[in-house]
Amino acid sequence: MRQFFILILLCSLVFSSCATKKAQILPKETFSYEAHIVGSDTLQYRMLLPENFSTDKEYPVLLFLHGAGERGSDNEKQLVHGSSLFLNTKTRDSFPAIIIAPQCPKKDYWAKVDVDRSTNPIGLNFNYETGPTTAMSLVMDLMDKTLSKPYVKKDQVYVMGLSMGGMGTFEIIHRKPEMFAAAIPICGGGNPNSVDSYAKTLPLWVFHGAKDNVVDPQRSIDMVSAFLNAGGYPKFTLYDFANHNSWDPTFAEPELLKWLFSKSKK
Repeated sequence: MRQFFILILLCSLVFSSCATKKAQILPKETFSYEAHIVGSDTLQYRMLLPENFSTDKEYPVLLFLHGAGERGSDNEKQLVHGSSLFLNTKTRDSFPAIIIAPQCPKKDYWAKVDVDRSTNPIGLNFNYETGPTTAMSLVMDLMDKTLSKPYVKKDQVYVMGLSMGGMGTFEIIHRKPEMFAAAIPICGGGNPNSVDSYAKTLPLWVFHGAKDNVVDPQRSIDMVSAFLNAGGYPKFTLYDFANHNSWDPTFAEPELLKWLFSKSKK
């Protein structure tokens, strides 16, 4: 009988220990402060390394592009939306990866697009053919540099972005289709004529809010339609209840990161 009670006590201690090990959100300072300099241009960015990072191992890389409201020079605001997803200890345990979150300067933009804010939703005219913005050029150079590291899984490189970052996501996969294994543009848009270079090879999951009064959901619909017409098979989630902040339900999608990190270049 005494041995039975000891066994029960031990089991209780084990279960109690498991119960207290809940997922936590690490502080944003877990992202290191970094800067990428090319000539006279500087791109500030934050980087999150996997727990117990080792240069002897290989890790996926996820580029995260923020929205227009987070532009600046503080190297802080780009973590306002989305960072808690990557700082979740459960996420870090399940999907160890290198997260790169650059900050676009206040007067620049990820995408090469003319923006008319006098209308609602805003007017957008994409001009990819004139070349990338300075900010996008710096991001592409940073990614090239990152992929040259021996600890990067070059067949598992991803990009995700919201609003202006969603536009940047569509543009960078057009300019660097060979770099990425999958992409997630959120409440963004792009040039529908640009998808031929990646439609048949790049998995895409597009998100938008049907009530978005900032970036017209038709922008994402047009990109998905172009993707389909070019022979691609995109995933598309249109939230009937969401306005511009469709990134909130997107980040809450239980299959989001599982889908993303399951993709690799063939």
